[in-house]
Amino acid sequence: MSQPNMVPVEMNNNVGDGNNNNNNNNGNNITTTNNDMNGGIVLGDEEIDSANTSENQEDGSDHQDPARPSKRKRYHRHTKHQIQELENFFKECPHPDDTQRKELSRQLGLDHHQIKFWFQNKRTQIKNHQERHENSQLRAENDRLRAENHQCRASIAKAICHRCGGKTAIGEMSFEEHHLLLENTKLAEEIRQLSLVMPKCTGKPVMNYTLTPPVPARPLEEIASNRREVYGSIGNVPGSALRVKDGDKPLIIELAELAMKELMAMARLDEPLWDIGANGTSLALNLNEYTRIFRNGLGPILNGLRTEASKATSIAFMNHLDIVQSLMDVNLWSNMFARMVARAMSHDALLTGVQGNFDGAFHLMTAEYQVLSPVVSTRECYFVRHCKQQGDGIWAVVDVSIDHLFPNLELKCRRRPSGCLIQQIENGFCKVTWVEHVEVDDREVHPLYKSLISSGQALSAERWVETLERQCERLAYIMSPNVPSIEPDGLIMITNNAKQSLLKIAERMTRSFLSGVATSNGDIWFGLSGNGGNTVRAMTRKSLNDPGRPVGVILYASTSFWLPVPPKTVFDFLRDANNRTNWDVITTGGEGLQLMSQIGNGRDSRNCVSLLRTPNTSQKKMMMIQETSTDPTASFVIYAPLDVTLTENVLMGGDPGNVSLLPMGFAILPDGTAQPGREGGSLVSTAFQVLAEKDPSTMLSFSSLATTENLILTTANKIRAYFSQQTV
Repeated sequence: MSQPNMVPVEMNNNVGDGNNNNNNNNGNNITTTNNDMNGGIVLGDEEIDSANTSENQEDGSDHQDPARPSKRKRYHRHTKHQIQELENFFKECPHPDDTQRKELSRQLGLDHHQIKFWFQNKRTQIKNHQERHENSQLRAENDRLRAENHQCRASIAKAICHRCGGKTAIGEMSFEEHHLLLENTKLAEEIRQLSLVMPKCTGKPVMNYTLTPPVPARPLEEIASNRREVYGSIGNVPGSALRVKDGDKPLIIELAELAMKELMAMARLDEPLWDIGANGTSLALNLNEYTRIFRNGLGPILNGLRTEASKATSIAFMNHLDIVQSLMDVNLWSNMFARMVARAMSHDALLTGVQGNFDGAFHLMTAEYQVLSPVVSTRECYFVRHCKQQGDGIWAVVDVSIDHLFPNLELKCRRRPSGCLIQQIENGFCKVTWVEHVEVDDREVHPLYKSLISSGQALSAERWVETLERQCERLAYIMSPNVPSIEPDGLIMITNNAKQSLLKIAERMTRSFLSGVATSNGDIWFGLSGNGGNTVRAMTRKSLNDPGRPVGVILYASTSFWLPVPPKTVFDFLRDANNRTNWDVITTGGEGLQLMSQIGNGRDSRNCVSLLRTPNTSQKKMMMIQETSTDPTASFVIYAPLDVTLTENVLMGGDPGNVSLLPMGFAILPDGTAQPGREGGSLVSTAFQVLAEKDPSTMLSFSSLATTENLILTTANKIRAYFSQQTV
C-alpha cells in the first residue's frame, strides 16, 4: 500500500521479500531512536516504515534470476498528523486492543500491523528511557554511598576512645582482653625481676617463661551477656531507649495519682502503721498493718524481692517552692542528693503542670541509687514522678515504678509509692516528711555490707532527710553575706568573697569525689588483685577541655574496709590534721599540715572547709583544701591538693572554676549492727583520683595502675592498723 507524502529511503544492502522484512520487524533486536522514533523502525543504521511495503517485488522471489539486479524496496515515514494522533491515543491507552487498532488504522490510513508495531515500539522506547533514568539514579546513589563509606572508614581509623585514649578501630580488643593484657604485662615484669634476683641467690640461670598469647576475640553476644555479671549491670535496656507508648500514658498518670493518695496516707499516719526501727531512731513499716490498710494497693510483692520501708521527718532551711523545684529538676535533684544518686535522667514529661510551678506535673525518670562502696551494686529504677499541691504552702512529690510496662527490663529495685510531704513553716523553714518504700533483690550483697543493707539504713528515709537538711545548710552558708571562719595565728585574712569561692571549690570537689566511689552502670570498672582481702576497683576517664580537671587520663580507684569503732570515732580521727601522718602517704610525705583557715558551712562546727598548707620548713610548698561533713547517717572527709598560684589568685578574687581538682577522701557509714545502748562498727570507703597519664591519647600504663593500687591499699592498711592498736 502506498502512503501519501512519504519520502523513500534507500537501504545500504539488499532487502529480501516481504516475509523476511516482517520477520525483521518482529525481531528482538529492534530499537528506536530518541529523536524521531515515530517516523519508522530503525534496523541497523537505516530508518524504515513500520509496514511491509513489498509492492515493487514480484511474488516467488525464490525463482528470481541471480544475474538480475535486486529491486530496491521503498519505505515511508508517518506524517506529522498521524504521529500526533497516535501520541494522543497512546496517552489515553498505551495498550489498545484489536478493535481499537483497526479503528485507528481506518482513521489514519495506516495498515493494522503499522498501528500494532508503532505502539509496541513506543512502549519499548518509554521503558528504555525509564531504565536509563533509573540506572543513572542508582549509579549516582552508588557513588554517594561509596564516598560516604570511604569517609566513615577514614573517621573510624582516626577515632580515639574517650575512656582510655586509644584507637577504636574495628576489630580492636575488648576491655576484658585489654585487662588481661595488663595482667600479662604485670606477670612479665615480675618474671623479669625474678630472673635478675634468682641467679644471685642460687647461682643458676632462670629458664625463660613464655606468656600465653591474648585470648581470641569472643563473639559480641557472649561479651554482652557476661558484662552484666562482671560489672554488676542491672537493666538490659539503655535508659535513653526507654519510651512509653501513647496508649500507656493515661495508665501511668492514673497510677501516679493512686500513688500520691497512698503517699499522703502513709506520711500522715503513725502507729500502728509505723514502728520504731532497729536503730531506735527511725520508723519502720509494719507490713501486716500496711497490707490491712492498703489491701487494694499497687500489686503484690514480687518473688525474690525484700521490702525496705521507712519514714523520717526533718526541718530544712529552704523555701518550700525551692525544694519542690530541686526535686522536679533532675539535674538539681541528682546534685543535691549526690550521696545517694549516682546518675539520673529525665525521659519524658507527660504533663508539665500549672504554668509557673510544678502542680500536676508528671515526669518519667531513670535513676541509679548508690551505697557509697565499690563492692555494692547500684539500684536502678524506672519510675514516674508526680508533684501536686495539697494546700496553701503544702506540696507532695511521689515516685512509683513503671517497669512493669517493659517486660524485658531486669531491674533489681522497684519503687512503691515513695516521696515526701513538704509543709512551709515560719522564718523560711520547711517541715519535710519523707517516706521510702522499695522492693529490692539483695541476695548478692557483699558480706561486708550485709548487715547495713538488710537493716534498711543504707538508703533509708532518714538518710534522705538528713542529706536534704545538710545540703540546705551548705547552700545557705555559700549565699551568706558573712560566712563565719577561723584563721588561727592570724596567718591570713580572707575576704567574704574568697570564703564563698573556697566553699564553691569544696562543693565541686565533693561532687567529683562522690562520682568515683561506687561502681555505677554507666562506667566500666575493673577489679585489681588487692591483698589482705581488700578488693580495689578502678576505672579511667579522659579529661580534655574541663577547666576543673587536669588534662590527661584520670585513674579512679576505690576500696572498702571495716573498722571495729563507731563512725564518729573514725570521722574525728580522719578530720584532725594532726593525725594525717598516721595514714596520709600522698599529700604530707611524713610531715603534718598547718591550718591556714577554717570556714564553717553548717551549724555543727565539724561541718567546715579547711585550707591547709605544708610547714615553712618543707622544701616543697603545697596547699590543700579539705571538707569535713557529718550527720547521724554518714560522714565524709574529702580533700584535694591545690595549685599554690591558682589558690592565691582565688583568694584575691579570681574565678574558682579554673582550679583543677583531683579529690581523695573517705565515706564513713555505720555497719548496721548498732542497737539502743550498743554502738556498732564502721564501713569506710576510700577513693583516689590520680592523673595517670598527661597525654589523653595514651593508654593506661601498668606502672600507673600498680602505683595507685599500692597507695590506696597502704592508706587503708595504715588506718586499720591504727584502730587495731587502739581497740586491743
